[in-house]
Amino acid sequence: MRKIIEIARREYIDTVKTKTFLISLLFTPVLIVGIGFFTSRISQVEGGRPPVRVVVTDLTTQLAGQIEVAMSKHNQSNPKRQIIFESLPVVSTVEPPAQDDTNAVEEQGKEQLRSGKADAYIVIDQNIIDGIGKTHVYTYKSKPTMMDATWAVEEFIRNAVVAQRCKVQNVSQKLLDDIRNVSIERVEIGTGANEQHVQSQGQTTVKMMVPLFFMFMIYMGIIGIGQQMLSSVIEEKNSRIIEMLLSAVSPFELMAGKILGLGAIGLTIIGLWTAVSYGPILWQGISVDITGKLLFCFVVYYILGFLFFSALLAAIGSVCNTLKETQEFMRPVVLILIFPMIAWFKLVQSPDGVFARVLSLVPPVSPLVMPLRISAGSNVSNFEILASMALLAGAVFLMIWLAGKIFRTGILMYGKRPSLREISRWLRAS
Repeated sequence: MRKIIEIARREYIDTVKTKTFLISLLFTPVLIVGIGFFTSRISQVEGGRPPVRVVVTDLTTQLAGQIEVAMSKHNQSNPKRQIIFESLPVVSTVEPPAQDDTNAVEEQGKEQLRSGKADAYIVIDQNIIDGIGKTHVYTYKSKPTMMDATWAVEEFIRNAVVAQRCKVQNVSQKLLDDIRNVSIERVEIGTGANEQHVQSQGQTTVKMMVPLFFMFMIYMGIIGIGQQMLSSVIEEKNSRIIEMLLSAVSPFELMAGKILGLGAIGLTIIGLWTAVSYGPILWQGISVDITGKLLFCFVVYYILGFLFFSALLAAIGSVCNTLKETQEFMRPVVLILIFPMIAWFKLVQSPDGVFARVLSLVPPVSPLVMPLRISAGSNVSNFEILASMALLAGAVFLMIWLAGKIFRTGILMYGKRPSLREISRWLRAS
């Protein structure tokens, strides 16, 4: 055990004292905060996009004027996000216009889209006020920068149609607005009778993102530090330093020491990044309910998850000679870890559902899913948490045992990378 601790201490100190580590440790949170700050500043300074030209064909002949007024008000309030209105009416000698005349005008508007003279072409059906027709929004090779303008125009049209329907039905628009206006106050109460505070929209958003934050921290700790495990093993193997180390310690002691040392580095990084993230949230006056139970489970699941995957990565590194060779083995590992990241919103919405419960008990993904469930406010029983930890701990011991067998043989092999059949033969022989 003393040799394992000594190897872990060496791995930790040799990594921490490098300038690259210190720069990445401090620069990453500074970079994240800087990106957020400068993005908000740039959006305030620039906050603009090229003017969007919208051509409207109003077959009702009653809405175009109201839409143009709404766009004019929008342009006054948003001088750097202009929406240019252009009417393309149907000129016809009969009322209502003949279908051929309507089709000809619509084709003219679509041609303006294709030629780049318009960014959006909108046709409002004649019977839309009666609740039968539709609003047709045509675009051609639309750009993401014009999406907000399209949504704004759709809202202008919707408001104009509602106002006209109110006029036809002799309903007061003000009365309708008063009826639809419902104020909502979000209040979080505490354990005491008088403990309560109003939650802002930002606080609600932060609480929604807390489960993803804990999942992301564990993911980054496992993948980011796991890559260092691969690099360290392959570097020492290629430089033949590994042969000198194995003359003093056993392969298992070397692997275990590396895992413990890099695991401590991961905890250091995650602790700093969490503190850096938590500080600005408190500075903004947003309270986040992070309990001792959540922090305890987060640390335990990170340690167990890191031990599981780092043992696997140590085995992968021992049978490969270059980082390029590890990509084939790393692909399924990354896919296993990224699956909960993709499904995080579904898991947060139903933290007590069957899907979330099953995943929180499956060892490869339970380090990410169970902290997510706990931070999402799920009423996870202590028995379920202990069962999940026990299954994960058992999987860790099994993985370390298997990885140790592979590491013992593969670490001293050079040249051709062994196949999966050869690796399975090592395991059976040992």
